[in-house]
Amino acid sequence: MTTLSPPDTAPAVPSPRWLLRLHRPALYVWLGTVVVLAAGLLWLWGPLTDASAAAWRQYRTDCGDGATCTYDQNAIVRYKSVYNYTTLALTALPFVVAAWAGAALFGRELEQGTAHLAWTQGLSPTRWLATKLAVPAALVATGTGLLVTLHRLMWAAGDGRIDTAKPWHDNLTLHTNGPTTVAFALTGLAAGALAGLLLRRTLPALMLALGAVAAVRVLAAQALPHLWPGVTKISGLRTGPNGAGLEFDSGLVTSDGAHIPDPGCGVVLAAHDACDTLYAKLDATGFYATYHPESHYWALQLTTTALVLAVAAALTVAAFTLLRRSTATPTNTAAPLTRTPAAPAAQEAAV
Repeated sequence: MTTLSPPDTAPAVPSPRWLLRLHRPALYVWLGTVVVLAAGLLWLWGPLTDASAAAWRQYRTDCGDGATCTYDQNAIVRYKSVYNYTTLALTALPFVVAAWAGAALFGRELEQGTAHLAWTQGLSPTRWLATKLAVPAALVATGTGLLVTLHRLMWAAGDGRIDTAKPWHDNLTLHTNGPTTVAFALTGLAAGALAGLLLRRTLPALMLALGAVAAVRVLAAQALPHLWPGVTKISGLRTGPNGAGLEFDSGLVTSDGAHIPDPGCGVVLAAHDACDTLYAKLDATGFYATYHPESHYWALQLTTTALVLAVAAALTVAAFTLLRRSTATPTNTAAPLTRTPAAPAAQEAAV
């Protein structure tokens, strides 16, 4: 007699390609966004920067004496407009990632039960979450990193050539020129995962993820100047504070070298005016300004990026912890059932 072995009924573990098929429209939108922004940045990097720089050079040469002159004003305006649009779009990408992750990637699937269906098809909850974070993280980091690199090259091409170009310490330019924008995007992905797992509803998860990214962005901007030692410059009362860079502290200097708050009177325009009298009462001898020069740019960028990535890692750990707790199988702690022996009288009656 032949013994039949039971068939192997263990379901195969799906590959990460199921995630790309499930969110194919979002993938196409992301690729299209990266391509359009990259094209705009390349346009800025080459023709628009050259045209605007030539127009400014013509303006400085022919219009310095106030006489009537002609220069390509449209080239200057076009460069400025495209620069602002692309910079704003790149700044908004982390918020777009957070909204999509909270709403579509996690919130909707948990609300509609799609995630639970995947867990019954051989995909454990932990592997499900790891895949849904790893694949988008690779795409987000690659696309955002490419755009940040192009933005940095584009900005450097116009630095010193275009009079109205944004300085390196401009709030939006500072981040879109460096890896902090990539860190913000990854934080948005992690925040969306945690919000979706926590709320399990589409719209509330979207709002929570957006709020989390906004909070991280604001706190990072507040912390950035203090993550690296600044340079302090002393100037006279007739010149005012003079910090050539990212200034984050200023005030008055007394005769004994102490730093006190600036009352806001302004510079001393003439001897014995109102400000001169006020500063004499305060024993002030000059102004001080603590700032970061451009040479501190990469130190500020890397320290801030490390801080934001630490927040993203913490949000990711919290998401895995929450998922394990919410999907853990409860342990059956009830006492085992015991069979009570029949009484002798009942046994005799049965006989």
